[in-house]
Amino acid sequence: MRTIVKGKNVEVPDRVRQYAERKLAHIARVVDDRTDAIVELSNEHHGSPSDAHIAEVTLVINGRTLVSHAAGSSYQAALDTVVDKVERQAVDHKERPRVRARPPEEKDILRRIADGTSEASRERRIVKVKRFAIEPMFEEDAIAAMEELGHTFFVFVNAENERVEVLYARDDGSYGLIEPIIGGAYSSGGANGRH
Repeated sequence: MRTIVKGKNVEVPDRVRQYAERKLAHIARVVDDRTDAIVELSNEHHGSPSDAHIAEVTLVINGRTLVSHAAGSSYQAALDTVVDKVERQAVDHKERPRVRARPPEEKDILRRIADGTSEASRERRIVKVKRFAIEPMFEEDAIAAMEELGHTFFVFVNAENERVEVLYARDDGSYGLIEPIIGGAYSSGGANGRH
């Protein structure tokens, strides 16, 4: 977890900076190493002395922002409170499944598909998705892997050009190769003239 400690119109003493970094290290066990933590310390001059020091922690976890703040008689006291709060938020975020509310139109379409009353329910649709890791390999290795699996096609990353390609068995016993080009022009002979 990357941590930034800064002051808002105040100079942050090294001991306070180190204290904040130590406190936030406890949260690192809950989040992954791509998480950013920003601690902003400030003073509230027109409040009571027991709430004069403000600590705000912002965590950015997988693009989602969690913010919490607390006040205390010292930066350390404010940090103790705010780190506890934001740690609870991070745990809740990690354990709670991400669910978004569907718009009414989408709910209606899904209901009709489930009932079998929609045209979409009679159309071809994807019923299974497979995910797999692909390693860069040469075309000869892709042919061997496809034959070993007994498949009629094989998706791989070509080690020569580092592009995703699809190898397929042709009816005449030879092989074809599909080389996708994003935004490129269609070519019946392939990108390099192979058939």
